[in-house]
Amino acid sequence: MQINEFDYHLPTKLIAQYPAEQRDQSRLLIVNRKTNKITHSMFKDISNMFEPGDALVLNDTKVKPVRLIGKIQEKEIDILLVERLEKNKYLVFAKPGKKLKDKINISFADGQYTAIVEDIEPAREKGMKCIKFQLEFDIEAVLEEFGMMPLPPYIKRCVMNADSARYQTVYAKNSGAIASPTAGLHFTQGILDQLHKKKINTIYVTLHVGLGTFLPVKVDDIEQHQMHKEAYDLTNSAAQEIEAVKKAKHRICAVGTTACRVLESCANIDNGFSIAAAKGSTEIFIYPPYKFKAVDMLLTNFHLPKTTLLMLISAFAGKDLIMEAYRQAVEQEYRFFSYGDAMLII
Repeated sequence: MQINEFDYHLPTKLIAQYPAEQRDQSRLLIVNRKTNKITHSMFKDISNMFEPGDALVLNDTKVKPVRLIGKIQEKEIDILLVERLEKNKYLVFAKPGKKLKDKINISFADGQYTAIVEDIEPAREKGMKCIKFQLEFDIEAVLEEFGMMPLPPYIKRCVMNADSARYQTVYAKNSGAIASPTAGLHFTQGILDQLHKKKINTIYVTLHVGLGTFLPVKVDDIEQHQMHKEAYDLTNSAAQEIEAVKKAKHRICAVGTTACRVLESCANIDNGFSIAAAKGSTEIFIYPPYKFKAVDMLLTNFHLPKTTLLMLISAFAGKDLIMEAYRQAVEQEYRFFSYGDAMLII
C-alpha cells in the first residue's frame, strides 16, 4: 500500500492545544465495523458501550519529564531525552540541533547540572545527538525538578504546570515513556469505578511509548517502513485475565494503539487463543490487511495523516470506513490529536 492512501485534510484549528476542562468531557465518535454506522456520543457515557465480562486493557506507562531547556553560552537549546544508553548518557533530539557539536558543554537549571556532547555512531545512525551529564548521581533522580512534559510539536504553546497532570493518565504507574498513551487521558477515577460496578474488567499492561509510534513514514511503499523498538511488559496475571475473558466469549477492548500493540505482539491463535506473559521490546507494525488476534474493540484518539497509528486503526476497521469517520470528525469539528476527542471502534 502507498503512504498517500492514508492522507486526509485537517484544518489547523481542529488540533487541540489544551485538554478538555474535565477529562471525561471529550466527545466520542463510535465506529461500528459490522454495520459501517458512525454515531456520536460523549466519553462520559462510554461504560454503556460494554457488557459485564468485557475487559478494557490499559497502558499504565508514566511519562517522564524529559524535555529540558539548556543553555550553550547563554543561548537556549531545547533538548528531548529520547533513549537512555547508560547512566546519565542519552540519545537526544535538539532544537536547534546544529548547536550540538562534539565536546560542546550544555548547562541546565541555572548551571546546577551540565552535560557534554559526544559524537557517537549510534546517534549518527538514528539522526540524533548524544549527551552525557557530568554527574556522579543519576540525573533521573532530579528530572522532576527541572524537566518538563514532552508535549508533541503540534501543540504550539509553552508547557504549563497543569500539563504535568493532564498529560498523564490517572492510572499512570510505571515510569519510562516519552509520550503519553493518549487514548487513556479521557478516563477519570469515576469512569473506572463505573466500569467496575458494571463488572467490566480493567487489565493493565505497560508499553513505554517512544519515537517508534510517532516517527513519520518516509517511504512511499509502507511495507518498507521499519518501526523502532518499544519496551513492554505483559505480566502473567494480566495474561491469565485476558485468556479468561476470551475463553468466556467476552470482548477485549484495547485502550489505545500502544495497548493494542502489546496484545498483538503476545497473542497466538494457532491452537485456539492464547497470550503469553512477556517482558521485552516490540517493533510490530500493524497495517492493512493485518488480521487481529486479541483485540475485539479499540479506543483511540484521532491520529496525524500518513502515520503508523492511522494505518493500525485502518487495519482494524477498514481504510474506507476510517477515512469516512475522519471526514465526519472534521465536518463535525472534533478536536484532534493528543489533547483531542476519542474514537471507539466496535
